[in-house]
Amino acid sequence: MPSHEDEFDRQERRAEGAPDGLDPHEAQRDARRLALGATFEADFGQSTAERILERRIADEGIVEPAADLARQIVSSVVAKRDVIDARIEALAPRYPVVQLARIDRALLRSAMAELLHSRATPARVAIAEWVELARTYSGEPARRLLNGVLGRVVREAADRGPEMPASGSSSEGGKDRDSGNDRDTGGSTG
Repeated sequence: MPSHEDEFDRQERRAEGAPDGLDPHEAQRDARRLALGATFEADFGQSTAERILERRIADEGIVEPAADLARQIVSSVVAKRDVIDARIEALAPRYPVVQLARIDRALLRSAMAELLHSRATPARVAIAEWVELARTYSGEPARRLLNGVLGRVVREAADRGPEMPASGSSSEGGKDRDSGNDRDTGGSTG
């Protein structure tokens, strides 16, 4: 017989969009891992990031909340790659994007895409999650680079104030950080 606490946890997961038995935070981690993998694989030029992502979602049986966040991240990487790359180079001029290892480039692009163009997660949480992925898939130097770059993005957004979004773009509305909707702009973590 399920306990009262188990039922509460299930109701909370449903309210956050996660199916029974799936922690919403774990779903977001899956989404980031999928987006990273698709962005990384697409850098080899054999297929588009979107196709790779859809294949991985189908192969792994990923549920919609995670699949939706992964699609948002990959879509932002693809649509805004030049802007993201320019922003990375402005924030870390000693690390030209084209000279980074493919996994580090994919980590930075994906993390910047989520931080700048997705409202799914508070900035501090997103930074911590991407820094952990960098530690797992690349190593300590990439972890430090991501933490520094993402932390600067958030600090600059906070310095500009609430009228200027983290991406530095004008307001266009939608599910985009460019919309200027309020979001946690805490410092970097890790």
